[in-house]
Amino acid sequence: MLAVAAGAERMTQAMRSLEAAFLIGVEGVTEIWLVRHGDCYEGMAEGPDPPLSPAGRMQAERLAERVRRIGPVAIYSSPYRRAVETARIIGDEVHEDPRLVEIELALGEDGTLDFKEPASSVIERMRAAIDDMVGAHPGQHVVVVTHGVALMAYVSEVLRLEPGQIRLLPYFTSVTVVRALGDRRMIGGIADTAHLE
Repeated sequence: MLAVAAGAERMTQAMRSLEAAFLIGVEGVTEIWLVRHGDCYEGMAEGPDPPLSPAGRMQAERLAERVRRIGPVAIYSSPYRRAVETARIIGDEVHEDPRLVEIELALGEDGTLDFKEPASSVIERMRAAIDDMVGAHPGQHVVVVTHGVALMAYVSEVLRLEPGQIRLLPYFTSVTVVRALGDRRMIGGIADTAHLE
């Protein structure tokens, strides 16, 4: 019986070490919730910076209920209208940061999107913004409302993958969690939409 107990204790210790390596349950970790803005395309009538659609407002309201449970100390947002509106539904005090904007793109005649900004530029500005937030809010929860392609470019960087290797466009108001401590960054979840179910 002692051998079984010793084996179980070593296994538990090994699992705690593994969790700590991924910044789970580690004191001082800042948890960043990267959120894609709510829908703005359904029934879209306005130009390049549209407001949330009715569906987008509903998505943001459901997200706000979820976010209240973690009690973020700060909410940051891209200055684009759809992101700011999403962020303001989550909380009253929103810090706009131009580094959180979507990748620069153009709409082709055939309805395709042409990316005009290099992925390295998107990653650099997203990394700088998030590093500043981690420095300002050590050991706390922060919500960041941004855009799908910019968000995934940053996630690729954290996962040490080349941009475009993750074949995923996060759904509206999805939550991607990044845990940060010092210079370390770990992904805690990608594109979670549990609040919309």
